[in-house]
Amino acid sequence: MQFGIFTVGDVATDPATGRTPTEHERIKAMVAIAQKAEEVGLDVFATGEHHNRPFVPSSPTTMLGWIAARTERIILSTSTTLITTNDPVKIAEDFAMLQHLADGRADLMMGRGNTGPVYPWFGKDIRDGIGLAIENYALLRRLWREDVVNWEGKFRTPLQGFTSTPRPLDGVPPFVWHGSIRSPEIAEQAAYYGDGFFHNNIFWPKEHTKKMIDLYRTRYAHYGHGSAEQAIVGLGGQVYMRRNSQDAIREFRAVFDRSPVMGGGMPMEEYMEQTPLTVGTPERVIEKTLSFRDYAGDYQRQLFIVDGGGVPLKAALEQIDMLGAEVVPVLREEFAAGRPADVPDAPTHASLLAARDTDLVHEPAGRQA
Repeated sequence: MQFGIFTVGDVATDPATGRTPTEHERIKAMVAIAQKAEEVGLDVFATGEHHNRPFVPSSPTTMLGWIAARTERIILSTSTTLITTNDPVKIAEDFAMLQHLADGRADLMMGRGNTGPVYPWFGKDIRDGIGLAIENYALLRRLWREDVVNWEGKFRTPLQGFTSTPRPLDGVPPFVWHGSIRSPEIAEQAAYYGDGFFHNNIFWPKEHTKKMIDLYRTRYAHYGHGSAEQAIVGLGGQVYMRRNSQDAIREFRAVFDRSPVMGGGMPMEEYMEQTPLTVGTPERVIEKTLSFRDYAGDYQRQLFIVDGGGVPLKAALEQIDMLGAEVVPVLREEFAAGRPADVPDAPTHASLLAARDTDLVHEPAGRQA
């Protein structure tokens, strides 16, 4: 099972000091978070993609390429790549390039994005969001898997004799997760292709999360990729830890209360009861995270957000230290206990390459030609 950090890259005021970091400081902080994640032994760092304030990560592959040059082991991913407003040709080329630079340590999560004004900025209409997601991804898959593509669709100009460059590393495209909070069409899309499904459940009750994951698992089995239990699932989580629960709650409450997403409604304690938000000791984070399996089943990737809403870099790095030293080692052991042998690990470039080569060995000679 993979554990890691994801960030949305928001620029927010530290409620304790009243200071707002500059965009430059926030970008550099995201890099520091990725390097710390590798340092403490986590598996994944993922960044969001946004084109509106107060967010800074408008060019994920630029950032991830920079991080790739400064790390050796950690998988570099996105916590959303906007399949709707990005040209699939550019996605194909950008992530293949990142794959090469990172020696295969790259995958990505497709998402529609839910910020309406972004669509016309890129010449699109939010009312076409589902259609764009379906058509653009179908083209992207072909661009990575066919050397020469002839294609015509509804939302972009046709392609004739087009070859995306560079080709995917070792001829193996990056693994794709489809991220969705509430769209069953995206869960269906992930299942249809046998890709991963990531439910960013940080703002949602477990009943909703279970419903979406059950749909994906059922349809994954329907399309013949394996049993429902073998489907590739990822979850989000949000944590803030201190040795003493009271200190964690006192410090994070100011972040919670100022949050445009979390604050202004139910009390923080009730919010924690209903969502994956965990504020307290490392032991409490372990207990809460292990409970995700009760409604999500055995899953493959768990990402935590530690830096949103104005949490300063120092505190975010302290969260990662505690995750690496105290939380994740226990979670690895506990999640492995009782995990059925036929439940796969999260795909990596190495595992996808090995599977491809195994399939080629077992194909009839005529089909290999």
